[in-house]
Amino acid sequence: MLRCLSTHLFLKERLHPGLLELAARSGAQAVEIFAARQHFDYTSREHVQELASWFASNPLQPWSMHAPLFPDREMGRAGAPAVNLLHPEKSRRIDAMDEIKRALESAEHIHFKNLIVHLGERTDTWSLRAQEHALTALEHLDAFARPLGVRLLTENICNEPTTPEHLMEIFSLGHLTRIGVCLDVGHAHMTVGIADAIETFGSRIVSVHVHDNHAVRDEHLWPGDGTIDWPKTVTALKALPEPPACVIEIHYTLPETHASITAKVEAAFEKLA
Repeated sequence: MLRCLSTHLFLKERLHPGLLELAARSGAQAVEIFAARQHFDYTSREHVQELASWFASNPLQPWSMHAPLFPDREMGRAGAPAVNLLHPEKSRRIDAMDEIKRALESAEHIHFKNLIVHLGERTDTWSLRAQEHALTALEHLDAFARPLGVRLLTENICNEPTTPEHLMEIFSLGHLTRIGVCLDVGHAHMTVGIADAIETFGSRIVSVHVHDNHAVRDEHLWPGDGTIDWPKTVTALKALPEPPACVIEIHYTLPETHASITAKVEAAFEKLA
């Protein structure tokens, strides 16, 4: 399985080549860039080109990009609305798609292969209207991503529209054969269970967000610091038709230093071996 590190761990910092080099030293073969403007400003030509130039001359792969969750530099703390593709108001849904497309445009220079997309927020519920909004958003974004060589991966977050059963229903109704899944094992642990999620998604799983919790809060802990059964999870992932990329996605508020991160990332990859 491809060893990948999400830059979510460094969300408080501007993403620069030094952090990518730290990921490589920690044993990562690839990274998932988290598109938050204070971290990676996908609207800045200079920032995009800086990272593109580094990737062009280094073996670390830009495997994926996580679509923005907020359009500002403060993760919504100053009142900016969330990027919500399922919002009841059409104008908000259009704004959300436009923001995601701004991030997608960086694929012209940083040649990531996959874009991780959230459908809705935690409080969104399942309905025919939510289903219609999801289909519209995925069809529209897929048409935009395809010429850039990017595949959309929908993530199971902790809401009703993204349960494994509902996501598979969306794929089936829309004949969305090109769109895959980013299985978030932490979110599955809090909801339907990891084994059930893997069984339902099956070969749709292209990438896996790896982090731990105690099945109560979305803590994004290092593997082994929560209650997930990692040997059982790894065995189930390895039994998939195509081994997915394993993306370590740790919360940026954990008290880590650059010096401590290397050993913890290496240990996390060892759990997945």
